[in-house]
Amino acid sequence: MHYFQFNIGDYRAATAHLSNEEDLAYRRLLDMYYDTEQKIPLDTQWVARRLRVDTKTVDAVLADMFVKQEDGWFHARCQVVIEHYHAMAEKNRTNGKLGGRRKNPVGNPVGSDSEPSAKATNNQELITNNESKEAKASPDIGKPKSVPPAPIQEIVEMYNNILPELPQTIVVNDSRKRAIAARWREVVTADKLDRQGGLDFFKWYFEMVKTSKFLTGKSKDWKADMDFLFNPSKFPRIIEGTYHKDQK
Repeated sequence: MHYFQFNIGDYRAATAHLSNEEDLAYRRLLDMYYDTEQKIPLDTQWVARRLRVDTKTVDAVLADMFVKQEDGWFHARCQVVIEHYHAMAEKNRTNGKLGGRRKNPVGNPVGSDSEPSAKATNNQELITNNESKEAKASPDIGKPKSVPPAPIQEIVEMYNNILPELPQTIVVNDSRKRAIAARWREVVTADKLDRQGGLDFFKWYFEMVKTSKFLTGKSKDWKADMDFLFNPSKFPRIIEGTYHKDQK
């Protein structure tokens, strides 16, 4: 893929500790990950030459921001974006096979070179004028639609089903509802997901947690719970693979 959404605030928060050289290396590593849609190769000398950055800096950034696996350096956030990109591409291909471009009210396909009749043009102008009047009367017209409401109970049930080894969530009080709803808004807003896309993300999130020895209590006498997984400071670090760095 040759395009990915870049969230300036999230990036700044995640990379504030990097030096200028490390920041440059990290950006180029992200570009390589998205461009190839593959993990960063384990041969860091080769990677450094390709990115025109010294090997020591590349090694430091990979150890800090990526997770080393048998087949390469893994980045959780990149993987989410790539998978979402391909899911949307497949959805668009499927929609195209079901009927192609929709038609506008005057019978011409959207984007068609055919010119609508003069009457249709007048109607379109009237609609535009009406919309303009309504927009003045109601400040909500023209604003982006709100994100889909957080399916809190479904997310809780998903957590309990996918992660039975963690403390089960029985009581869904206001504090937990607020935390789940806040993380839901962050995800669906940043990636412009619909309800199903949001649920797919949290399914992936819980399955990712399941692979962490640290979070599931396999490496220490402690394990995460629902409150930890939806903590505003822990959530992005889990997505970035911070708690997977003990994996062998």
